[in-house]
Amino acid sequence: MSFGSRAEKLHGHGHGQDLMKGLVPRSRGHRNSGLKQRPGRTRRQRRPAVNHIAIDLGSRESQICVRNSEGLILEEERRPTTGLGKYLAGRKDKSRVIVESCGEAFAVADAARKAGHEVKVVPTSLVRALGVGSRGIKNDVRDAQNLSQISARMEDLPSVHIPGEASRQRKAMSAMREALVEVRTKLVNTARSWLRTQGVGVLAGGTMPTFPGRYRRHVEKKGKSLPSHVERVLQMIDELNPKIAEADKELEATAEQDPTCKLLMTAPGVGPVTAVRYTAAIDEASRFSDAHGVESYLGLIPGENSSGDAKKRRMKGITKAGPPRVRWALTQAAWTALRCRKHDPMVAWARQIEARRGKKVAVMALVRKLAGVLFAMWRDGKPYDPRYESKRKALAIQAGKATVGSGMTAATTQP
Repeated sequence: MSFGSRAEKLHGHGHGQDLMKGLVPRSRGHRNSGLKQRPGRTRRQRRPAVNHIAIDLGSRESQICVRNSEGLILEEERRPTTGLGKYLAGRKDKSRVIVESCGEAFAVADAARKAGHEVKVVPTSLVRALGVGSRGIKNDVRDAQNLSQISARMEDLPSVHIPGEASRQRKAMSAMREALVEVRTKLVNTARSWLRTQGVGVLAGGTMPTFPGRYRRHVEKKGKSLPSHVERVLQMIDELNPKIAEADKELEATAEQDPTCKLLMTAPGVGPVTAVRYTAAIDEASRFSDAHGVESYLGLIPGENSSGDAKKRRMKGITKAGPPRVRWALTQAAWTALRCRKHDPMVAWARQIEARRGKKVAVMALVRKLAGVLFAMWRDGKPYDPRYESKRKALAIQAGKATVGSGMTAATTQP
């Protein structure tokens, strides 16, 4: 029996034709992909015709490649990096400017925005995946060509957040101060190590500003004389101390003049250093939908390596994906809170974790909670309230009792 006759016998003549039709591949125009079709759209809408200006930034000179919306190269040239602002301001066509994230990127982004262009700062971790430096060939001309080609192909090109001028100034201020402190710490440790080699005992106690004087008196008391190479180190510490004091005052003044920093400093353990670092990193609280987003951005959530095993989750330590200096500042704030705010409910919560998991886990849990609390304070514009959790639980209990009471009243009034 032929296939057609058997189909007619089983389903009838008309149904056999339908069965045969089902064996024929459908054309691409009639394929059902399972996606919702947008009403009234039979063709893909074309993107606006804009030029794509890719700039491979360098410390002295930068390579420029301009493509149109069709992907054709219109212009290629090399210009001094300091003259890019004037170049972008002189272009009358409103274009998309693409740069790779680097030290000069945000200054160029500001100039491009001021000139009315759209700006995309592609993260460094992504450019290689997009083709920059592929096949082991990487130079300025090819990098600019690849960036412009990617932009012409991708409408929603990934871009990092472009921080404001105030945020960048605060980051620079904090970084310069920390550099001075790190240099002083290294010099102090070097001077201390010389004491151990001389067998005169360790210099303990005191503060950094008084260290050189205490050091000299300690050596003199032991009947030793300071060699010139140690004296030079002590003199350098003497010169750094007032500079660091000036940096501290500048940072404190910045925190006191900013309403957000003053608000955040009401939280336990948070001082000017942490407040300025935190606000500079977050920049805009509206960028995040909730506190968990901030914790993830700062690299304070646990990592995971469960690939290949859907039944068992393998959790790791924190991702450390965000700015390390902010995590460091928050960690110092957490240690300060543990030492000085022992009766605070948030610190008591961390102590409970310490009893179960150890001090290091408890400190990191407090750091993560503190990052979320600071975000909530910033978002709501309210200072730190140690009784917030107890008030929230009391309100929830009252709401539950009111719901139960209303239900009982409705039940008793029914016939």
